[in-house]
Amino acid sequence: MTFLLRQWFLLALAIALAIGFTLPQPVAAIGDTPGLRSGLVACVLFLMGLTVPASSFGASWRSPKAGLLALSLNVIAVPLVAWIFAQGLPASLAGGLIVAAAVPCTLASALAWTRKGGGNEVVAMMVMLVTNGCCFFIAPTTLWLLLGQTTSLSFSGQVLRLATLVVLPLALASLLRLHRPLAAWADRHKLKLTQVALCGILLMVAFGAAETKRRVSESSVAEASVGETVRATSQTAASVLSPAVPSASAETSPFWITTVAIFALATHLIVLGMGWTLAGAAGLGRADQVAVGIAGSQKTLMVGLQISIDCGVSTLPMTLYHIGQLLADTVFVGHVARGAGKSLAAGKESGKATASESLATDQGGHNGDHEQGVVERGDHPQHDPNPSVD
Repeated sequence: MTFLLRQWFLLALAIALAIGFTLPQPVAAIGDTPGLRSGLVACVLFLMGLTVPASSFGASWRSPKAGLLALSLNVIAVPLVAWIFAQGLPASLAGGLIVAAAVPCTLASALAWTRKGGGNEVVAMMVMLVTNGCCFFIAPTTLWLLLGQTTSLSFSGQVLRLATLVVLPLALASLLRLHRPLAAWADRHKLKLTQVALCGILLMVAFGAAETKRRVSESSVAEASVGETVRATSQTAASVLSPAVPSASAETSPFWITTVAIFALATHLIVLGMGWTLAGAAGLGRADQVAVGIAGSQKTLMVGLQISIDCGVSTLPMTLYHIGQLLADTVFVGHVARGAGKSLAAGKESGKATASESLATDQGGHNGDHEQGVVERGDHPQHDPNPSVD
């Protein structure tokens, strides 16, 4: 029972993914409700921002080392690692993995997981804002360099999306924190507000899984239709053209599905480990290490799916990368949080031991001073002037 309570979010995450993939049509239909997904993202970020003190923003901007390191990992390291793994995949899956690595950081998940692991939330916010705000330039450039393809992302569309989904709720939360009683209330209820935000994340995960399953199904049907058309035209032509005709065989092969899942997860874990290690080597604290690792390696699903479709590559790698990062980071932050708790408990025990030793030393010193005072006052046993002789 204790294990279930401690790992409730990991289990809830698995359930949300299972519901989204097994019931794609009804779940996706709910997710298609106008404004629902955007509203969820905005609410999650608002709840997160409501419990972040304004002083945290100033400290992170004055010392941007952690933010710059996380940005470098997200924009440069993830695509390079993914490109290396992509060399061992079929063209469609290789392109999908590179697309997954080229898209921006997650909008809400990176912030939620960073907080859950006791990390520096402002660093995650910085990476989230910059990568999403500049993805109209970063993603096409990365794809042109590594994939040889181009895709267009609307600058005005990205700015509007970023302003409404990210900047507005965070700015509103910061303004509300100027009211001291409300800020104090938010600080007292930080755990509950975070749990509500995590429930919003779970809904987003279910909607994302359902949308992914629906798009993959539609893509497979379209590819099958193309293949049937070619075969019906000419069997001879089909035999000649079949290598160039898009095929879902790689996406349905258990071997390639397993391989791309391993490669996607390995890409995420390698950069996550790089972030943790490099941040520690740079002299940054545990909170910054958590933020750099998570924000530097997470990638957003919805933008990745759309770019995959635009580039004509498989959406499977983006889906598997997304699932892998959620599960892996849930385990990671749980481990980090338990480690921090043990360190804190050890620190308290050490403090108690030190206090006891200090008290004992003080008492010993007091007794010694008392004995010395007795001697100095001459209050010592007097010798008998006429001792008896036996």
